[in-house]
Amino acid sequence: MTAENNNGCVRIGDTGMYYVSFGKGTRNLVALPGLSDGLATVKGKAWILSRPYRKYLQDYTVYMFSRKNDMPEGYSIRDMAEDQALAMRELGIDQACVLGVSQGGMIAQFLAVDHPEMTAKLILAVTAPNANPVVEETVSAWIDMAERGDHTALMVDTAEKMYSEEYLRKKLKYFPMLARFTKPSNYDRFLKNSNAILGFDARAELSKIQCPTLILAGSEDHTVGNEAAYELNSAIAGSRLFIYEGLGHGAFEEAKDFYDRVLAFCSG
Repeated sequence: MTAENNNGCVRIGDTGMYYVSFGKGTRNLVALPGLSDGLATVKGKAWILSRPYRKYLQDYTVYMFSRKNDMPEGYSIRDMAEDQALAMRELGIDQACVLGVSQGGMIAQFLAVDHPEMTAKLILAVTAPNANPVVEETVSAWIDMAERGDHTALMVDTAEKMYSEEYLRKKLKYFPMLARFTKPSNYDRFLKNSNAILGFDARAELSKIQCPTLILAGSEDHTVGNEAAYELNSAIAGSRLFIYEGLGHGAFEEAKDFYDRVLAFCSG
């Protein structure tokens, strides 16, 4: 199935899951975003989200999925992976390279464990194999900010946890203003995504991942911690690891060669 700048919604049980797709290639790349999806879905953003993937669009059809619209209480990362597999099948995506960023990388781990036939290659970016102490402290603080409705604090703390000092010097002053335009009507979706992270632990099953795997991380990750990438690399046989020195959780935004590196791995 190929598509160019398509904004869609696929049915999952009694609800829907927004996705965007772009490109006209015969190969598939599925991208799973991080916790920011709990604040704003990909709905209607195909043109904007396609920009980092410009070099992919001849050979690949790229799909980016949100979590499903109505999430039950206790919705887990593994549940998200199962629904992701359902959505892919519904769209005729039998197999894909899967890029999971942050929380998306957690979902991608269980997708590769439970549905190996659908995962041709796996790219785990700035993610962790479990809710380690750094993850727990960070996400718990964000939950507290969301429950207080302090969106400015949430945006500023997220930025400080994600980006390099150089990037922050240039951009931090804009985050309070940006917060005024990005505050959701409620935080239910964000809180369910956040609590799913706190319950996540794939360590006992990572040895089941058999597909070629690339792990990308920053050396200064204050969101998932600096040891997480090494733990993934150690647990997934044959996986490759690349660390962006001086960058943190936002390496996928700051590193100019991030998407080139992913493309080279998928096409290699």
